Amino acid sequence: MRTAVSIRSGTLPVAVAALLMLTTAAHAQVTTAAGYVPPDDTPAIRIGATLFLDYTVQTEPKGIDVDGNTFTPNSFNIARAYVNVTGQINHIIQFRVTPDIVRESGSGSSSAGSYVYRLKYAYGQFNLDDWMTRGSWARFGMQQTPWIDFIDSVYRYRFQGPTLEDREGILSSSDVGATFHYNFKNNYGDVHTGFYNGDNYNRADANDQKAWMTRATVRPLPMNPMLRGLRVTGFYNLDAYVKDGEKRRGIIGTTYEHPYVNAGFNYLSTMDQTRTVNPKLDGHGYSVWATPKTSKGYGWEGLLRFDHLVQEQSTSSLEGERNRTIAGVAYWFPRQGSVSSALLFDYEQVDNDNYAPVRADERRWMVHMLINF
Repeated sequence: MRTAVSIRSGTLPVAVAALLMLTTAAHAQVTTAAGYVPPDDTPAIRIGATLFLDYTVQTEPKGIDVDGNTFTPNSFNIARAYVNVTGQINHIIQFRVTPDIVRESGSGSSSAGSYVYRLKYAYGQFNLDDWMTRGSWARFGMQQTPWIDFIDSVYRYRFQGPTLEDREGILSSSDVGATFHYNFKNNYGDVHTGFYNGDNYNRADANDQKAWMTRATVRPLPMNPMLRGLRVTGFYNLDAYVKDGEKRRGIIGTTYEHPYVNAGFNYLSTMDQTRTVNPKLDGHGYSVWATPKTSKGYGWEGLLRFDHLVQEQSTSSLEGERNRTIAGVAYWFPRQGSVSSALLFDYEQVDNDNYAPVRADERRWMVHMLINF
């Protein structure tokens, strides 16, 4: 038996309107899952800056001017002036471009003695949060190296001077390459590994040799209120100056972060053979530091650091030894949004023994200022 359905003239618009109302009502009852925040795919660009300023008085060694007069070197300096340009295309693709200021020291240049800008960072980042743990990513371009980027985030006093490995030219803070970063679940640590040119950000790649750098950090007790700030880190750099001319760096370190103190200790081992006809030169050293502070996140803070480095010398059978002692008092101003700033009054002593060419011992009194936003 057939059932006929007829729609009289003039009733079709009413039926369509009723159907649309029912569909809209049903759609309104479908809500987003509780706690779900959709990713932000809005293209964005942000501008920031980092300034390292200082006034330094060097009491040893003394200087000698063009007339042969002895004087105590002292000067106002701009150690760093970054302009940070960061942004995103969407929640997966981000980027950073950072020029760096440096004093031009080439005697044949018309800008000798002037501050000039050079590129420090320029990379694209592919966030892997959709497929891996949050904070995992891949980068391509001129970017941070694994160890320096990690230790500076805990040490916080790069505006006084770089950490041991960077300061002695053993590692660079930036290089060109492709890297991968992975965060372990439940805040147990992370891994940062990749291939770099190996000639640092301020030099062109000299040959076909590449540097493989890997840092692995473990946080043993992430849920313990007192020990969750403890981390153990291993780093290895496998590189070569030329084919079969080895360049090795290994670091084992521990760091501890607490509202009242940050502290760290790391042991360094190096091996360098700049050419296959040259001998292999070994080195080793360590750095230990602590920054006792108030628990407010701002206010007075101390800085105590000691570096020890021993390196075989190519021009003699002796080992060169360098000891650096740093002591200072800092005042960190209250944060204003994303802006951090600090003043540091510090003393630095460097003792050199058996280095070739001979280096005099050094004594400095300094006032440092940091502005970062």
